[in-house]
Amino acid sequence: MQIRGRVTLKAGRDGPVRGGNPWIFSQAIARVEPSDLAVGDWVRVCDQRGEVLGVGYYNPKTTIALRMIAFDPSTPPDSILSHRTDAAIALRQRIVASDTDCYRLINGDGDSLSGVIVDRYGEALVMQLLTAGAERMRDALAAHLNERLQPALVVERSQGAVRRQEGLDDRVGIVSGEPRNEIEVTENGIKLVIDLEQGQKTGYFLDQRENRMRFHQVARGARVLDAYCYAGGFSLNALKGGAREVVAIDSSARALDWARQNLKLNDLDDRCNLLRADTLEYLTSDHGHFDIVVIDPPPLARSVGDVARAGRLYTELNLLAMRAVAPGGMLMTFTCSSHFAGENFLRAVRLAQGRAGRNFRILEKLGPGPDHPILLGHAEGEYLSGLLLADAG
Repeated sequence: MQIRGRVTLKAGRDGPVRGGNPWIFSQAIARVEPSDLAVGDWVRVCDQRGEVLGVGYYNPKTTIALRMIAFDPSTPPDSILSHRTDAAIALRQRIVASDTDCYRLINGDGDSLSGVIVDRYGEALVMQLLTAGAERMRDALAAHLNERLQPALVVERSQGAVRRQEGLDDRVGIVSGEPRNEIEVTENGIKLVIDLEQGQKTGYFLDQRENRMRFHQVARGARVLDAYCYAGGFSLNALKGGAREVVAIDSSARALDWARQNLKLNDLDDRCNLLRADTLEYLTSDHGHFDIVVIDPPPLARSVGDVARAGRLYTELNLLAMRAVAPGGMLMTFTCSSHFAGENFLRAVRLAQGRAGRNFRILEKLGPGPDHPILLGHAEGEYLSGLLLADAG
């Protein structure tokens, strides 16, 4: 990758960059040289006085006009991609346990490769290139991954709203290796079948791995409700942890079939009741109390305009979940909406507690595992928020 130009920021707009935020919005830009830079071109980023702050890539068609990929101005551009990729691989080798072979390998901005997602599923890698700058790295990234890791299969699943905002069409297909739709992997010592073609995100919700392990640790002897169970991740960990009974619900018949397959694969299907149901409707009906309830819904706020509605939905959902928790029981609850995380989510759960007439304690605040790192200076990178709550009587 070569440097094609220079972007100068307005006076006083360099603070976030110096603080480690990789996103630079179009309003912060004073000058672009040359003026005809192509979408995705790499540029040097400078403050108003001409001091070089680092290297980023440029897209004049989006609100986030610059995405930093190197904050050190002395970093040689031709080594950025390989250096970032090697550092990401080395980090996972240190932090991922030996009983797991599926995890996030490159986490976009968190690994200083904005727009680049790479997940490992055993001997397969799945790439998502979400921005125009990431798109330009495709061939070099795939070549370096193949050289370093020798995967049997590399799949691309670059699709979604962010690519459309970047002016990109979806791109899905085999990059290298023999095609296959499914692959068997291991997470927390539990076997899983992953659908590489149609599974959510890149195939599975890898960001919940450590929270599923925490669920395993508190489930012994419990009657468990796993709402929005998808492929059965929380159910599998609860049963492996000694839960006496699990009720797992999802509105998708396909998800339930997948969960059933994973339960049988681990010989854990005898204590799990899979039900096709809407979570709100199920919780509104009387199905008794559960010692532990987990609710992990899909994003309820996909844009800033959804925040008010999402607040009402998260409050209602958590109110009903709290009423389903047995005295002395626990609730593990999540939001994966970047526009409704952190304090917004905590406020909704507190409001739910008041309306439910219950009293809970916060045992832990939860988030994604360490294979999904977030830059300290990039609050916008936070999206998965969770709470482990215990009934306080």
